[in-house]
Amino acid sequence: MMTETYAMINGDEILKELTAGAVTEEAKERLENLTLQTDLYLAGKQLNETTEARIILDGSGSVPLHKLSGMGEVLRRLEIGDVLQPAAFEQLLQFVNEGGRLNRFMQDWIAAAPTVAGYAMSIDPLDDFRIRLNDSISNGRVADAASPVLAKTRRRIETAEDKIRSKMQSYLTESRFSDMLADPLISKRDGRYVIPIKSEHKRKIDGTVMDRSRSGGTVFVEPAAVRKLQEELDKLRAEEEAEVYRILAVLSNEAAFHLSALKINFEAMVTCDFAFAKAKLSRKYRGMAAQINTSGVIRLNGAKHPLLGRDAVPLSLELTAEKRSLVITGPNTGGKTVTMKTVGLCVWMTQLGLHIPCEIGTTVPIFTDILCDIGDGQSIQQNLSTFSAHVMHLKAILEKANPRSLVLLDEIGAGTDPAEGMALGIAVLEALHEKRAYVLASTHYSEIKAFAASHPGFITGGMAFDLKTLKPLYRLEVGKSGQSNALLIAYRLGLPENIVSRAHGLAYGERFSVESYASVFRENGEGVSEAPDDSEKTELQSHPKVVPSDAASKKYGVQSTAKFNVGDAVYIHTMRRTGIVCETENAKGEIGVMVKNKKIRVSHKRLSLHIEAAELYPEDYDMDIVFESKDDRKKKKKIGKGKRGITLEK
Repeated sequence: MMTETYAMINGDEILKELTAGAVTEEAKERLENLTLQTDLYLAGKQLNETTEARIILDGSGSVPLHKLSGMGEVLRRLEIGDVLQPAAFEQLLQFVNEGGRLNRFMQDWIAAAPTVAGYAMSIDPLDDFRIRLNDSISNGRVADAASPVLAKTRRRIETAEDKIRSKMQSYLTESRFSDMLADPLISKRDGRYVIPIKSEHKRKIDGTVMDRSRSGGTVFVEPAAVRKLQEELDKLRAEEEAEVYRILAVLSNEAAFHLSALKINFEAMVTCDFAFAKAKLSRKYRGMAAQINTSGVIRLNGAKHPLLGRDAVPLSLELTAEKRSLVITGPNTGGKTVTMKTVGLCVWMTQLGLHIPCEIGTTVPIFTDILCDIGDGQSIQQNLSTFSAHVMHLKAILEKANPRSLVLLDEIGAGTDPAEGMALGIAVLEALHEKRAYVLASTHYSEIKAFAASHPGFITGGMAFDLKTLKPLYRLEVGKSGQSNALLIAYRLGLPENIVSRAHGLAYGERFSVESYASVFRENGEGVSEAPDDSEKTELQSHPKVVPSDAASKKYGVQSTAKFNVGDAVYIHTMRRTGIVCETENAKGEIGVMVKNKKIRVSHKRLSLHIEAAELYPEDYDMDIVFESKDDRKKKKKIGKGKRGITLEK
């Protein structure tokens, strides 16, 4: 999966947040280079690792992880046989100490998180070596306790320095030297003790000039009286340096002896950091592990786009091996793109071993590719138009797509002539279906909606929109076909009726009816997108049978149901709900429909057959029971018996 592809679904931002949770540079690099895990067993193992790390993180609050700064270079130098300096040994000592600390911490989590705790159990505490280092290195130097020879040599050095300082002090205190001194202090030049003498008096003191001031007014003289003591001190320092080098060489050999264990410790600590970075992201997103299946089912239950926070509208949908393509429709900024990105991220993150914000029951299959064409994709460098960029993406997608590909297409066919764009979109969807790829595509084209509604391998989904508030609800309604709602919104906002009527005629080839539009608001106080009461919902209402328009039917060979019978359950597109036909079509092409105990007239073009009357009612069923009130039915019986003076409700 290329960087450009996962950036289209905001994967780059997810990775940025993921790597921020790592402590070591090595774990950060490993996280930045994550790729889709296409092996079922390994994908499950990676998810389990994240789950265990999350258990530990939630139970402990924090984990003792070490930054390992510079340790990679220290181990490399040991591997090539270098003699380490005290600063490197201090790094090594801290590394060994922190490894032991992590090992001890994880011992309490072996039962709850055996895999992640097992990483830390592979860390060798190296107790003897740790004690040796602790005794040998202190405050950036080899400690006196590192060897008896070094301790004795350093004591002799201190004695020699004391003698020199005592002798030098006499030059500062004797009156005969007071006028010669530039400053009454002892200093060092090249490791040798000197006193500052005024230049004009340099010949009055028996000694060697070791340095001069910039102005030349002061010379720094080593008195001849301390030269022998200084030579003895230099010899002792040479002995000290030789002993220090010997000790560092021995320690380096000991460290090299433990190099294999040190490398294992390093890898274990990086791996723990890697696992807990994933756990930190899980905790941030309130995530959980999706199940991985081999049946080809994508089932998201309450999934959220990770970057939208807790207030994101949860997404629930299901694609199967038989119904593996979803065409999403709805208004601009209604959430179509976010929906596709959420699906893509849920699959992508799962195959990276990451938790996703979802609810129990979420499951995804293993994909080898996630192929995207989201956003305008315009390439300034290549001088490609928006449409050309889309075509290039589609070309690459069609070449790679296979039954284990997830394809995300935003506004398929957009950016060119609508008729050609629509035709191209359908052709691409057909080709992807032939390749048996899983597809999520968004569109505004009614012909593509009709194609998806009539194709056995596709399902449709619409983004809910509240026409009362004129705001998107960002909720995917599977089985429904979202509308752009442009004319309804225009009418709702007060655009002159003649303008809306003219636009409606141009768009749909039928007379605009104020009553039809107004009924939307009368019958649905919360907006067109509101679902019926729970008591009225059925499985078929969740997935209505949509019949395409006459024009679309001719193009795709679908038989349009132009006439409806009394008792048929129909889907009313403008109201996005079902009703029962109570009157057959009149001369104007209008059908009488009973909706929530009210009768309205709707153009037959705005209706689709939902359930035939024969499937709903027994033969010779009295339809008055459905359409008439109990009182009216009693009155009709009385009229039938010859009684007069009885009035029926209209």
